[in-house]
Amino acid sequence: MRPVILSRRQFLETAVVTGFGSASIKQLVASETPAVKQRRATDGDQRFEPDWDERISISVGTDRGDIVGSSDKALQAAIDYIAGKGGGTVRILPGTFTLRNALHLPSRIRLLGSGPETIITKGASETVALSEDSDWYDQEITLEKSAGFQVGDGVVLISKNPNTGSQDVIKRTLVARSGNRFKLNDGLRKNLWLSGKPTASSLFPLLTSEYTKNVVIENLTLDGNRKNNTNLNGNYGGCIFLQDCNRYTIRDVTTRNYNGDGISFQICHDVKVEHCHSHDNAGLGVHPGSGSQRPQIINSRFENNHIGLFWCWGVKYGLAEKNQLTGNNFGISIGHNDTDNIMRENVISNSGKVGILFRDDARGKNFWANRNTVVKNQIINSGADQGVAIDITGKTSDLIITDNTIVEQRKPMQRTGIRIGPDAGTVKLADNQIQGFMKSIDDQRKNT
Repeated sequence: MRPVILSRRQFLETAVVTGFGSASIKQLVASETPAVKQRRATDGDQRFEPDWDERISISVGTDRGDIVGSSDKALQAAIDYIAGKGGGTVRILPGTFTLRNALHLPSRIRLLGSGPETIITKGASETVALSEDSDWYDQEITLEKSAGFQVGDGVVLISKNPNTGSQDVIKRTLVARSGNRFKLNDGLRKNLWLSGKPTASSLFPLLTSEYTKNVVIENLTLDGNRKNNTNLNGNYGGCIFLQDCNRYTIRDVTTRNYNGDGISFQICHDVKVEHCHSHDNAGLGVHPGSGSQRPQIINSRFENNHIGLFWCWGVKYGLAEKNQLTGNNFGISIGHNDTDNIMRENVISNSGKVGILFRDDARGKNFWANRNTVVKNQIINSGADQGVAIDITGKTSDLIITDNTIVEQRKPMQRTGIRIGPDAGTVKLADNQIQGFMKSIDDQRKNT
């Protein structure tokens, strides 16, 4: 006998005849996904992992712990051990740990310090010129002198690109040597020709990661030894530098004295920075960069950096709330396609130039920082004699600026509370208290 194959319509008609009610049919055909009520550890299922009371951990200390040492090798050994077990906690005991290379973080790890007494730093940097050409397919370099370089060191290789004239930056680890000739952990993939005056510098982020997820960094201090290190651009380094990562939490962490950025993350999504203190860095206090989605910057302090909070390129749906930004040249800077972000209940004080800057960017059809909200902030004493508390430049549009307290406690001089440039679009201003300026609002648009 041939099997009977029913169409969907025939099936529904048969269901009604045989006693299925319409509600039952709807539930059968278009029910919601069942809720997971009892989580179990199932091989390969990381989404619904049970919330275990205890997970595997290992401790590292300068004079005691499961691993004893004060170098990057001791810390990285503990990190790699936990990674090999599928994740867990690396507990760093009180002490000062001096790195010669970055600590590379894997997925599903918690790096937990012991408070301000846990300090991770680095030695002085050294820069040496290369003495031989290396092609893009090579995996080695030759230095003019080996100087203080050792196998295992993290280095940054910088050269002028022979074709474009731009700067090439390559981060690598020295893994073998013969005299001044060093093998790298990976191929160059860019030309380091002597015509581009290539150099090697002992520079690296203190903590870094690429293509990882579900990581917590908590309760420690990172010190970049700024006065003894040359600058490393925040697109490549910082006390913390992340690239292409997801779901990171950085909590109760101090990032200080880096000749570059305190915290920088590029193309990283759902990164949360809370209760942190980023100060006295040459670059940016915190740098959510290059397409990062949904960052949260909460209850943190950013002091004496070039810029406190720098929304970089294409950062969207972010929240900066209840932060203190003090003594930075720019308290907050937002620009290239950074849209749909909220800056709420922050205190921005004593900025050297501008409290909040909406940057101009005319390089594309619409690269301005549109559809952002600035609400219930305090902006106090911004800039020098011609300082501006909130400066809206370019064709920035669709802003909501409401319920802010904008105060100049010094002499009015040539200072301005809110300046709206001539090409700016829609800006909603409501219920802002603006006091002490020569001009409370300088709206340079013609048709307003």
